[in-house]
Amino acid sequence: MSEKNNLNKQAQDIIQASRQKGNTKTFLLWLGALIIGAILGWAGPAPLNDFFNFVATVFTRLFQFIAVPTIALAVITTLSKLGAQKDTRRIFAHALGYTLLTTFAAAVVGLLLYLWIEPSNLPAEAIGAGASAVPLDKVGSLSYADHFLQVIPNNMLQPFLAGNVLSVLFIAASVGLGLAFMPESENRAVLLKGIAGLQELLFTLIRGLMKILPFGILAFSAQLAAQIEAGVIVGALGKYVAVVMGGNLIQFFIVLPLFLLLRGLNPLQVMKKMSPAIAVALFTKSSAATLPVTLSSAEENLKANPKVSRFVLPICTTINMNGCAAFILVTSLFVMQNAGFELTLPTMISWVFVAVLAAVGNAGVPMGCYFLTLSLMSSMGAPLGLMGVILPIYAVIDMIETAENVWSDSCVCAMTDHDLKDSLPDNVPASNSI
Repeated sequence: MSEKNNLNKQAQDIIQASRQKGNTKTFLLWLGALIIGAILGWAGPAPLNDFFNFVATVFTRLFQFIAVPTIALAVITTLSKLGAQKDTRRIFAHALGYTLLTTFAAAVVGLLLYLWIEPSNLPAEAIGAGASAVPLDKVGSLSYADHFLQVIPNNMLQPFLAGNVLSVLFIAASVGLGLAFMPESENRAVLLKGIAGLQELLFTLIRGLMKILPFGILAFSAQLAAQIEAGVIVGALGKYVAVVMGGNLIQFFIVLPLFLLLRGLNPLQVMKKMSPAIAVALFTKSSAATLPVTLSSAEENLKANPKVSRFVLPICTTINMNGCAAFILVTSLFVMQNAGFELTLPTMISWVFVAVLAAVGNAGVPMGCYFLTLSLMSSMGAPLGLMGVILPIYAVIDMIETAENVWSDSCVCAMTDHDLKDSLPDNVPASNSI
């Protein structure tokens, strides 16, 4: 038995080493595309820039195509698990409470930094012709009641066709909770299996999109370099990046450790024990892809009860997105500001709650936050050209965000395990552990 365990461990080590090697190659490929695109955009002729604009438009449409259904299925599958594991409601309650608290804190930190740094507007030529098509008159005429009514759909398909993410989240939450409380039956099992299959299909499409994404990075980087060469966007984008990255770092090194300290946990020890998962997240840029390492670190290093880790961490992979909440809030405010929307303090505060709700429904896949923000801005009628300007920078932001999300998942798991350690059964036998 010992020899068999050693062989299994060696096989796992080989697989993990192979994945890390592949992740390094992917990162270098993205970095190479970023650099080559910058060089071509800086010195390239007008016809080449037109070609890059075409490629950027293609990728923007592909993002829009896949974003909304992926988000919907992620919310449905997450909430439907409530019915399958009714004995874990206490665990879910603790995990959900910590998730909402940390995600809300991340959004608030982002808002405070945005108000303090005050990113300036980009010139109209940097945003592109899409800015002229923004229906500002219609946006300004809508009351808060009208905005609320727009979230409530009057049919199942219209929100998906219109790309109204908030309505899609409403439908997904309703369906997910409905599945959670349906009686156990063959029909329910078939529905869950079909939904899981659709989600797997979409994740496969996303993986395919990730394989050709270097071409998109090349095009968007060329656009960005051409605009920088014209000397029009460095200052504004620099402040925007400072807000996003600053919020992530404050959440990572200050806010989340404070949560751990308040629960009587040593943040340095927790971070040390979960460091393998955080490191993998940095390169994979996917909470879902990092989940096996996160589970292993939580059970083997943190000694978390598997009853907690195996429920909390998969759930958190979808709903606990601290970095995503900050990115959605800051990017949405920045794009709307450039589109000419009036950003009053009540409006910005309301977007804190929108960002938290949207982040909870985000899929734990590479660029999930970008897809979600793109859909939100599309439904608002904001210029999507600005999202293209942000994309080359997002390749770096996504790394930091994913590491922060996995660190937050680890904190939620550690705090939930600490709270319930005296009321849950002992850990499962070692033979059943990861």
